[in-house]
Amino acid sequence: MTSISPDRIAAIEARRDELQNAMSAPNLGAEEFVRLSKDYAEIQPVAEAAREVRRIRAEMDVLQEMLADPNDEIRQMASEEMHELQAQLPLAERNLALKLLPRDAADERPAMLEIRAGTGGDEAALFGGDLLRMYQRFAEGQGWRMEIISASAADVGGFKEVVASVTGQGVFAKLKFESGVHRVQRVPVTESGGRIHTSAATVAVLPEAEEVDIQIDDKDLRIDVYRSSGPGGQSVNTTDSAVRITHLPTGLVVIQQDEKSQHKNKAKALKVLRTRLYELERSRLADERAGARKSMVGSGDRSERIRTYNFPQGRVTDHRINLTLHRLPEILEGQLDELIGALIAEDEAARLATLDVV
Repeated sequence: MTSISPDRIAAIEARRDELQNAMSAPNLGAEEFVRLSKDYAEIQPVAEAAREVRRIRAEMDVLQEMLADPNDEIRQMASEEMHELQAQLPLAERNLALKLLPRDAADERPAMLEIRAGTGGDEAALFGGDLLRMYQRFAEGQGWRMEIISASAADVGGFKEVVASVTGQGVFAKLKFESGVHRVQRVPVTESGGRIHTSAATVAVLPEAEEVDIQIDDKDLRIDVYRSSGPGGQSVNTTDSAVRITHLPTGLVVIQQDEKSQHKNKAKALKVLRTRLYELERSRLADERAGARKSMVGSGDRSERIRTYNFPQGRVTDHRINLTLHRLPEILEGQLDELIGALIAEDEAARLATLDVV
């Protein structure tokens, strides 16, 4: 990692002081104060990290002079303190570099979590239900709120497809690395011979969009209403409350029929559509900036996987970072912090390696 220059550190602290002074200016308008406050809140932790690096370097400069002192006792004391600061400096520089990394603007947003059964039939649907429960438990532990937007339950249990909205602090930042194909290896309850089966489910995590992010023109929508149907085609209510919205420019289709109210179904469908359109735009911009780095969840085929849950061995392996944890029961109960923390650390390390910090 390239060392952060004193000039860069001075510029960061100068910008913080400039914003602080501007916020204290007389006759400052409310709108301008809000804008300056936002900028100050963003740079303040960076400036604090820069100040710590500057402090350590300054103390090391003083100690370097003391190491040339003819007094043995002073040299010994300086040597001990220098050793401590030499250990502290790389950590302080890394902390500053992390704060200088470009932030994903979506990190603090709520997220739309989509789970779909892939290869494996009934077992894949049951696994989809296990994944939903895992994320529900994780969300509870984070103090988040999860609301099921739509769900297609399987006859044997679990879900063919489920979409949920997750709200709280830093939701997308922690869940975004869960997108991909999750593979399970276990003996199904219906398997009399004790053979291990492999099934898969896809997970997609999308940052939720607000109306101000994505403006949807009514003329771009085709809205169809029809009677909701339950398992076996039985009518679950007697009104045309189910809603199917087609976004004509992109061909995206969203179906919502969980609510008895057509109005509520339409509102939920528009929320899902807005989120998917927002993700399309994010992906387009990401492709422009970084080529084809867009993350794809794949087709649901069991060979395309980011993580494997192996029941016979009680282990979970994340293939992207070659991390294996022998804590399968705990992880399925939502104890994902170690996995997610490792994925975030790997992403930070990769981005630090390309960071220009001069």
